[in-house]
Amino acid sequence: MTKKLFLFFWVAGAAIVAMMLITCAKPEPTKLTFSIFFPPTHGQTKAAMDWAKEIETRTGNKVQITVFPGGTLTKAPQCYSGAVEGISDLGFSLFAYTRGRFPVMAAVDLPMGYPNGKVASMVAQEFAKNFNPKELNDVKVLYLHAHGPGLLHTKKPVRKLEDLKGMKIRATGLSAKVVKALGGVPVAMPQGGTYEALKKGVVEGTFGPMEVLKGWKQAEVIKYTTECYSVGYTTTFFVVMNLDKWNALSPEIQKVFEEVSDKYVKVHGEVWDSTDQEGRKYTQSLGNEIISLSDQESARWRKAVEPVIADFIANTPDGDAYVKKINALMKKPSN
Repeated sequence: MTKKLFLFFWVAGAAIVAMMLITCAKPEPTKLTFSIFFPPTHGQTKAAMDWAKEIETRTGNKVQITVFPGGTLTKAPQCYSGAVEGISDLGFSLFAYTRGRFPVMAAVDLPMGYPNGKVASMVAQEFAKNFNPKELNDVKVLYLHAHGPGLLHTKKPVRKLEDLKGMKIRATGLSAKVVKALGGVPVAMPQGGTYEALKKGVVEGTFGPMEVLKGWKQAEVIKYTTECYSVGYTTTFFVVMNLDKWNALSPEIQKVFEEVSDKYVKVHGEVWDSTDQEGRKYTQSLGNEIISLSDQESARWRKAVEPVIADFIANTPDGDAYVKKINALMKKPSN
């Protein structure tokens, strides 16, 4: 072998080794897709995007997350199954859109009289950790959170129970049972379709937190909000990951996900509360009326929904334990 040929092979070999070292030193990042049903401008979408950005930052961009808001990757009712099947790697939606699939987590959505989103979010997270329901074993649950008290928003005033009788009210999950217990007619539909349904008169009202009045622009198509805090229910939201994707992550990266996710339970709860305030201000700016119930009338509403909780306890294994745990968590000093 000539000296020039030897030198050529030596240089080529060195280059190959250098490229291998560079490749080893800089592995390809893990790229994940994140399906969110909320619209892009919604406060909850922004909080979830901040969560994703913090994951990227704390992993040194070893994880890169592409967010698909507005149900563009999977619609709200398919978001959970989409994460299970790998249509998306991460999913953010709510359990109530697939009623019956999550019988244990449904306990959190009962009309327990939640005071705000921060408390409801803490209850949802701690409840799931305490009972670890099997119904969630097909995903990695990163964190849960829940909105502030669900209230009644209508096109005509509801000042007492009798005013609600026979009215068609949009509801999801257990809130449908709340509507029925109060004398209304529940109509199931996701938030995305509620604006048009109210506008066209398909429904006469909707149950939801104050935030829907601005976040989903529903203040434009209702005229009244009844502050029925005594029956304030919540809806539990999830951020979950495909199990195969989770198991493929290194322990170090898994730790980052868990630490950031624990932090964001409170973040989302606070966002729920701030957007509730924004919803209140927005509906008042449009001249809509907020109706406060008297203590006596509020007690009537509370009594009317008590069978909903009793029915859950009677027809759910360990239902009594679930309700007692929720009541205990709501009273924790940290709240």
